[in-house]
Amino acid sequence: MSSAVVVGAGPAGLMAAEMLADAGHSVLVADAMPTAGRKLLMAGKSGLNLTKDEPPEEFLTAYGAAAAWLAPSLREFGNSAVGPWAQALGQEVFTGSSGRVFPKAMKASPLLRAWLAQLTAKGVIFRSRWRWDGWQGDALDFRTPDGNKVLSPVVTVLALGGASWARLGSDGRWADLLAQKGVALALFEPANMGITLNWSKHMTRHFGAAIKNCSLTCGGKTTKGEFVIGRNGLEGSLIYGFSPALRAGETLTLDLLPDLTQEQIATRLAKVPRKNTLSNSLRKALNLSPAKIALLQEFAHPPQPLAALPGHLKKLPIPYSGTAPLDQAISVAGGIRQSALTQQFMLRDLPGVFCAGEMLDWEAPTGGYLLTACLATGRSAGLAAAAFIARDCGS
Repeated sequence: MSSAVVVGAGPAGLMAAEMLADAGHSVLVADAMPTAGRKLLMAGKSGLNLTKDEPPEEFLTAYGAAAAWLAPSLREFGNSAVGPWAQALGQEVFTGSSGRVFPKAMKASPLLRAWLAQLTAKGVIFRSRWRWDGWQGDALDFRTPDGNKVLSPVVTVLALGGASWARLGSDGRWADLLAQKGVALALFEPANMGITLNWSKHMTRHFGAAIKNCSLTCGGKTTKGEFVIGRNGLEGSLIYGFSPALRAGETLTLDLLPDLTQEQIATRLAKVPRKNTLSNSLRKALNLSPAKIALLQEFAHPPQPLAALPGHLKKLPIPYSGTAPLDQAISVAGGIRQSALTQQFMLRDLPGVFCAGEMLDWEAPTGGYLLTACLATGRSAGLAAAAFIARDCGS
């Protein structure tokens, strides 16, 4: 019988399993999916942003209200540790101009294969298509291709993900199982999600267009970056960074020309011959792309003459109707509340049961913050679970 069972074979679960194996304990990793790391592999399709190269305290601020909670784990295994960790698995990394860190292979599969091989060499046992169905008494109950399996490990690490991308395994079904045990949970909400808009027909030809060199203001924060016009609204890293404010329905405004003042815009427009069409005026005087002009027309319906345009260009209201649904979000807010856990990520009401990764009630923007915190909390939970076994067994 394994001393430890890890439920979930994503980054947090695999890191917890490694810590337990390194401490000399027998470990079984069970996952409901046919293969490990499904969501990690999906993230790798866009290059696998491992972390971000920036000062640790600045990095920590990305976690908002959960920063103090996650700080101990991130100080032990933070953004500066992720690159060397990947390199130890044979994956060279590089830092892009934005500070984001990627494997040179620009995909997740080589890293995941190397990691799984390393864990197997350390004695970790993997079981696929094992769905955790809760407990039978104090024992773990799994539904497997060979019927129900009941396991009674000394410790359990739950690393079942959040509730987005259900087809990749993060379906949030575990929430009901923990709620039945009285574990305090925050409701799941979409994070790193797009916003929905009711487009007029003239926007159709701009679907897929990237809006670059712009800034958004929402909830008292202004950030410069880029986003994409989608069929159902707007999406992209610049949008995702405002997730908490967007969920709250805060006013969102767009600055299409963040490098120019309103006065500079007015001066340039004043030089345009009056006979020019609006689109020609904006293109010639301000070098606005067709997609930016389309957004201005969609949201401001600008009148002639051009006197009102500078204000619209600097503060264009975006009348979004809501956010993309939970299962279309990259990640989630909500999950196991901090109050339900000890500082070592053990459930207060279930001694010997530890939790890590996106199951916990924290959120962060894309850019390497999500993966780093999953690795860090998985490491912390694994180390704490190993220490629990040592105390329980008197070793």
